[in-house]
Amino acid sequence: MIEARHLRVLRAVAATGSFSAAARELGCTQPAVSQQMKALEASAGTTLLIRTGREMRLTQAGEALVRHAAGILAGLTAAEEEVAAIAGLRAGRVRLVSFPSGSSTLVPSALAALRAAHPGTRVSLVEAEPPRSVEMLREGDCDVALAFRYEGASAAEEWDDLVVRPLLADRLVGLVPEGHRLAKAEAVAIGELADEPWIAGCPRCRRQLVEVCEGAGFVPRIDFATDDYPAVIGLVGAGLGVAVMPELAIESVRPKGARTVTVEPAVQREIVALTLPDLAQVPAVAATLDHLARAAER
Repeated sequence: MIEARHLRVLRAVAATGSFSAAARELGCTQPAVSQQMKALEASAGTTLLIRTGREMRLTQAGEALVRHAAGILAGLTAAEEEVAAIAGLRAGRVRLVSFPSGSSTLVPSALAALRAAHPGTRVSLVEAEPPRSVEMLREGDCDVALAFRYEGASAAEEWDDLVVRPLLADRLVGLVPEGHRLAKAEAVAIGELADEPWIAGCPRCRRQLVEVCEGAGFVPRIDFATDDYPAVIGLVGAGLGVAVMPELAIESVRPKGARTVTVEPAVQREIVALTLPDLAQVPAVAATLDHLARAAER
């Protein structure tokens, strides 16, 4: 295999015409230049230099290699500079996927802080709910996935192969119309809502709602189901039913016509940032994880 350091020596010999002059230019010894040229000829499998008196002359193969060496070394230098820029966070790209309530609460402040600290780092954002967001990470379609899981999730959501950065615990709260009989209650046992019509959220949240209600001894009558949290609040505010929502989701939406109430038993979902072990070593990805964690501490 031809090594870059040997090409640099060959170019110096070709430019100066001798091993000794090339050694002076490169800041090394004449024997070192001679040794590297022997190694390069062994790698190339042919003679590259011919001594003519006190000077060295390139063979046809040597001329071809010198001609290509300029482009090879220039490309290598450019690659080294680009890698150094990425390693130093002067450049880089991070593809982030997040669930909607995370996109509207944690992500904006985290990315604003990241941009202020490292303006050369670019972050793109798309939205997806887990488990799709986790699949995207494993399939190479993103670098960081903001995801969540509920308490008691089976097999810890099978995240053992990923780097898991815990961010916060997000409690579910009840949402009832302003004129509801329980609107001013300090805490509400979920069983007290057994006879109410329900508005359910995303499929995962909907499944969690059913499990919690069944644990309280009833099956919720779900009249409406929507992935859109503002729509959930709008339906509750219009008096069409009750709901439970993560606190993080309520932060980003004004609950017009609806009141939040503490629901017992307490149910939380864990908000995390996920990445692959190798990606966790990439400076831009590590910085994104750090800024998401700081945003969650607010």
